[in-house]
Amino acid sequence: MDDSTSKIIQARKEKIESLKQNGVALYPNDFKVSHTISRLQYLIETSPQTLGEEGESFAVAGRVMAVNKMGKSSFVRFKDGTGQIQAYIKQNYVGEETYAVFKKLDIGDFVGIEGPLFQTRTGEWTVIAKNFRLLSKSVRPLPEKFHGIKDPEKRYRNRYLDLVMNEKTKEVFLKRSKTVSAMRTFLEDEGFIEVETPMMQPIAGGAEATPFKTWHNALSMELFLRIAPELYLKRLVVGGFDRVFEINRNFRNEGVSTKHNPEFTMVEFYQAYADYEDMMNLTERMFSYIVEKVAGSDTIDYQGHSISFAGQWPRIPMTESLVQVGGLSPDILHDADKLLAFAEEQNIEITKKDRHGKILTKLFDILVEPKLIQPTFITGYPVEVSPLSRKNDNDPSITDRFELFIAGREIANGFSEINDPGDQYERFLQQVQQKDEGNEEAHTMDADYIEALEYGMPPTGGEGIGIDRLVMLLTDSDSIREVILFPHMRKHN
Repeated sequence: MDDSTSKIIQARKEKIESLKQNGVALYPNDFKVSHTISRLQYLIETSPQTLGEEGESFAVAGRVMAVNKMGKSSFVRFKDGTGQIQAYIKQNYVGEETYAVFKKLDIGDFVGIEGPLFQTRTGEWTVIAKNFRLLSKSVRPLPEKFHGIKDPEKRYRNRYLDLVMNEKTKEVFLKRSKTVSAMRTFLEDEGFIEVETPMMQPIAGGAEATPFKTWHNALSMELFLRIAPELYLKRLVVGGFDRVFEINRNFRNEGVSTKHNPEFTMVEFYQAYADYEDMMNLTERMFSYIVEKVAGSDTIDYQGHSISFAGQWPRIPMTESLVQVGGLSPDILHDADKLLAFAEEQNIEITKKDRHGKILTKLFDILVEPKLIQPTFITGYPVEVSPLSRKNDNDPSITDRFELFIAGREIANGFSEINDPGDQYERFLQQVQQKDEGNEEAHTMDADYIEALEYGMPPTGGEGIGIDRLVMLLTDSDSIREVILFPHMRKHN
């Protein structure tokens, strides 16, 4: 805190003491609002003929953003959660004592104002204060309005100030709310029911990731913050819920970047008697619906790209994408040694050198993913990287799985689910072996889930969509921190 801010805070504290001594309530809770500012603006637009100094009186409240004090009358600009408006405060209307209190207020204070609307000589609709109340006295000054908060780190650490000072930030999170609402409506209209599954789980499963660990004292057992709800949602399909979805948080103990936050929001949904092709069709319809609801069009602008969600999107097998987009020769696709040699030439580090599927996936991540700007489904993922996906009937080295890429990022992951308990057991065994070999992100054996499959699960398609990344697209945000209200950051000294 600089010296000038310290002096402002000290002056405000002295002002607070003075108001207290004069019997002014600094934090009352009895002012009743009759209209939001947006409602007033609606009345101004639709029925201005009913307004005026002799018209209806309105009770509005909000945070003071600007004050123009002029002797015995003043103008104050204030805003609530829906908009901003001006008020006219005159000593003759509110009384000398109340006006004296008003003159001691600061930008950032909350006020309540009652009175009719009128137009100033410049044509601006304004509330005439016939009654004025201080509702909450601020101690710290808001950032200077002209500069706002430009430093991203300060914006993330002090999101409340960011929301007050930057209208664009507020719009981002309003769009986020609309996105989730549209997604929920779409799935419910498709016959899915919303459920909640455990966030603390005895086994970390459903995805390959490093989990957060915790301890339950009463049960005397280790628990994991979930990395995905998948295995619980599929248990519900076993139980007869043919279409289920969950919108909630996942936790992965991974690095923080413009694309990753250790705590993030996903939707996962599962449909009985469906496969990965059905899931891709559903995804196209869902995204078109959401984008239209949020953006009002089937096309958005994102970081200089015009992205269209109309029609059917390309569906490209991973191996073909490596040739068509990544520039690999088809002659080396099935030769691990040649792939490794190519990777070395391109300075691409491969750690899982003994697994052909891992090599292909790593090359895809580097050579293809960043180039997939328009919505594109990549299919045919190797079995080695798809421990919960059903093997393809014609080629058992790959799975009936897809990932959706938009603007060079993975947005969704879906597949035909394994409902053969024997196959799933063998896949889990392979994961256990990888974990024993040092892969901390590999799955653990989940015997209870195998038991559930043994009771029978219908053919099922499932999918997960990263809501944070979807909101990034719809708000033209280049970092995941822009769309998470309180992103995780290092401790601030």
